[in-house]
Amino acid sequence: MAKYNITEKREKEAAYQTLISPGLMDDLKEKILDIILIQKKYKDKDYSAKKLADDLSTNTRYISAVVNVRFHMNYTSFVNKYRIEEAMTLLVDKRYKDLNMEDISDMVGFSNRQSFYASFFRLNGCTPRDYKLRHCQQYPLQLEMPKRRGRKLGVKNKLSILSVE
Repeated sequence: MAKYNITEKREKEAAYQTLISPGLMDDLKEKILDIILIQKKYKDKDYSAKKLADDLSTNTRYISAVVNVRFHMNYTSFVNKYRIEEAMTLLVDKRYKDLNMEDISDMVGFSNRQSFYASFFRLNGCTPRDYKLRHCQQYPLQLEMPKRRGRKLGVKNKLSILSVE
């Protein structure tokens, strides 16, 4: 796993996590989900825990505590999870089949291709390219455009047919 600079994470308890009341934690959780997921702030490369804390009129320690306790991950992993889910959708969508990985990475909010690949590999166990290829093999019709039968006549061709008759 050294290929994508992935290290094992260690569990640690922060004292401030127990100082937040469950009611406040639930309230902040809903507000965080609204801003990150509903308002799609995860697509913003520059939207940090500090900006989220400012938007919620709280501090980054509370944000960190809520994300750790309620979502069982750190803020960066939390945001990257939604970015990767969006990327997975784009990778198999026929409308985006001609985009390269850097374009997809940029669309979902990663600042560089390497962090996109590392996060994608961490969540899925494969690279974005492998995911796309595997999905295309399982569902090949989703990426192909339907073929038309016959020829669609344009205005010019319709006029020439009418003038011949």
